[in-house]
Amino acid sequence: MALIVQKFGGSSVKDAERLFNVADIVTSKYREGNDVVVVVSAQGDTTDDLIEKAKEINKNPSKREMDQLLTAGEQISASLLAMAIEQLGYPVVSLLGWQAGFTTSTAYGSARIKRVNPERIRAELSRRNIVVVTGFQGVNKYDDMTTLGRGGSDTSAVAIAAAMHADLCQIYTDVDGVYTADPRKIPAAQKLDVISYDEMLELATLGAQVLNNRSVEMAKKYHIELEVLSSLTRAKGTIVKEVTNVEKMLISGVAKDDNIARISIIGVPDKPGLAFRIFSKLAQKNINVDIILQSIGRNGTKDISFTVERDKMDTASELLESYVEMIGASSVVYDDNVAKVSIVGSGMESHPGVASDMFEALFEANVNIQMIATSEIKISVLIDKEDANKAVAAIHAKFFEQVMQ
Repeated sequence: MALIVQKFGGSSVKDAERLFNVADIVTSKYREGNDVVVVVSAQGDTTDDLIEKAKEINKNPSKREMDQLLTAGEQISASLLAMAIEQLGYPVVSLLGWQAGFTTSTAYGSARIKRVNPERIRAELSRRNIVVVTGFQGVNKYDDMTTLGRGGSDTSAVAIAAAMHADLCQIYTDVDGVYTADPRKIPAAQKLDVISYDEMLELATLGAQVLNNRSVEMAKKYHIELEVLSSLTRAKGTIVKEVTNVEKMLISGVAKDDNIARISIIGVPDKPGLAFRIFSKLAQKNINVDIILQSIGRNGTKDISFTVERDKMDTASELLESYVEMIGASSVVYDDNVAKVSIVGSGMESHPGVASDMFEALFEANVNIQMIATSEIKISVLIDKEDANKAVAAIHAKFFEQVMQ
């Protein structure tokens, strides 16, 4: 007998037909004699619909009240799935995040999991119940419901698997694994049998929407092997684990992220400490910064450009516009008509010429590069948003499709 944690996304539970499909998947594992814990997201577009309903009432609601509202989506999914499992004749109980032992930080809308106490889950499993848990949520020290941010249900599932030392953690999505690119946009994209934690973490962070990056980070930390697969096809998926293959695949995937904006601070005095002052201001507002480019100082000044999430652009720009005069800079320029395209692969470490091939593909597609960032296993470029799909197709063809011919 094994302990299996399964997570189902919003598209997998969006209506009655899909709910009964999930119930069949869950109960098939239960019939094999396994203990099964299921984590669910809100149905379909429920979260987006709730956000729109909130805007009809209050254009700027508090984050606390938004969390109280948004946690309802997962509660509906968990209850309905439990009812479907009951209808099939199996013992089941649904639990909210706090009932399942999730204690979080107080950051409404983007809380971090501080602790998972699975005592209640264990008690229900000992009664041979299937346990359905609401993903994406927990409770803070004030006994307020909190949410973990978009994609938080993945993190909830991995956290339960880690806390209970599960034998398997399966993440069911609307695609049947991790691909070299988005198969809905690139028909020639290839499904990967195995991918390393580090590669998956980079892809998730860089815009691939298969897994939440925090869930991958947690899986790596606690050595939780993940399987990404489809609830619709039930085909074999992609295993995410610590890969130690001697011959590594050169590139594992191409990712696109168009939810970003570029901010440039023009004419920053060329003096020590100003970059620290600028980025510490952003950090105080919980604004994550990604690609950073600083020009060579000329005439006593330099320009600093960086990228942030698009929905943080206005906050960052307002903060910096009121600050540039204090540090003696000229102005702040921002642009949200940009996208980041990246390649990821642990094989890049030992293969020269990968950057050259990527830039050649962009040149041949007539795509201009605005900024570049690199690490041991990734290369990212910032380009015009309108060129993003063309860039992904060109890069994918360079590294994957030409090899197949």
